[in-house]
Amino acid sequence: MRLSRLASVVAALGASALLISGCSSSSGGGTTSASPSDQVLRIAMTEPGADVVKVWQQVKSEYEAAHPGWTVQYNFQNDDIYSTVGLPSLLSGGNAPDIYFEWSGNRLQTRVADGYAASIGDQLKAKGVTDKYVDGAFGGTTVDGKTVMLPLAKDVSNVIWYNKDIFAKLGLTAPTTWAEFDALNAKLKAAGITPYAMGNKDLWPAGNWNAHVLSRIVGEQAYADALNMKSPIDSADWVAAMDKMKQIHDSGWINDSVNSISDNEGYTLFFTGKAAMTPIGSWLVDVRNGQSPNFNMDWFNLPPIDGGKGNQQSVMGVSTGLVVNAKSAKIDQAIDYFSVLSGDDIQKAFVKAGGSSLSKAGAASGLNPLSERLLKLIETAPEIVSPPDTGYNLKVADALNTATSAILGGAMSSQDALTQAQQKIDALK
Repeated sequence: MRLSRLASVVAALGASALLISGCSSSSGGGTTSASPSDQVLRIAMTEPGADVVKVWQQVKSEYEAAHPGWTVQYNFQNDDIYSTVGLPSLLSGGNAPDIYFEWSGNRLQTRVADGYAASIGDQLKAKGVTDKYVDGAFGGTTVDGKTVMLPLAKDVSNVIWYNKDIFAKLGLTAPTTWAEFDALNAKLKAAGITPYAMGNKDLWPAGNWNAHVLSRIVGEQAYADALNMKSPIDSADWVAAMDKMKQIHDSGWINDSVNSISDNEGYTLFFTGKAAMTPIGSWLVDVRNGQSPNFNMDWFNLPPIDGGKGNQQSVMGVSTGLVVNAKSAKIDQAIDYFSVLSGDDIQKAFVKAGGSSLSKAGAASGLNPLSERLLKLIETAPEIVSPPDTGYNLKVADALNTATSAILGGAMSSQDALTQAQQKIDALK
């Protein structure tokens, strides 16, 4: 997420939102009405792939068939717009969503503190919804001991994806140590192949990647303390850790356009063989299925870093799900919608469409092998590290992610970039 781009993002909001509804919206204030004149259940979320949209439409159809006179209206928005100004604008504006997509961590805690997240645990149990999910599915969905989110997925936010054909051609294998990782990058560069492709225009892609590296080196507690503004982010340990990213730039291991192109453009470079690897999250499976279904890829988690103070088997990840707006007058209808959404056939349809499912039926129907391994990775992780922009204050995350961008673009030294980040963080206190 890039806070400096908010003005331009606001201007793009109207063009980026895709509304899918069987009737027009009614007028009104920020709190919706359950009166017969407003029998519209409004749902806001990030824009899924075309095949997954069809399943959301199936949920809409089943709900409307079971609730005569009611209409489900979806508002799908671009991820970056939704996560920055899109959702806050919707929640504070007229016809606020009754249900909305959210990430666990600081973001979800903020929604609760601001009065936008209803406690739904008892209602979900009463409807039998909770029993439909696998053990651990509701991890990350609670705040202050109350369930405030229906789980959709557990996303691994960063692994290293690689082109299996390039690796096979050069006789390369996934590294098991950081020394092997460095040697792999050098071999690819010597062969005339750029090791990494990434589109970091919106700061979070490289921000997630580097944050995982940083946490491995400085340790998870030191990472959390700095992002929670309890300790400095420009200490000697942090500077030494940031030098790992500086090495990537100085060695020419990443595309020169890294900070000027979007994440989707970075994926395209990877899919078209312009680079051997791309560090990004589990959602790349869905992107690949939609853009380049025959592309031969695999992944590995960050290799252990010698001398690192963190858990060297850690996983960067986050839970996502749907939240019921506590200011909505349609909480009962929202719970009914969750009951339809959690149906076995619906959850199996999500998996078939290439999406994720944490339900028992969805898990049993056979996830994509890549996705299944990623789910196992996060479920068995000895330590889960939160991404900066979902687990922590957005402005603090932006300060760190901007520093990462400066390093990858060769604009600053590690010390200068982190000193500037610390100055931004100090201004927030």
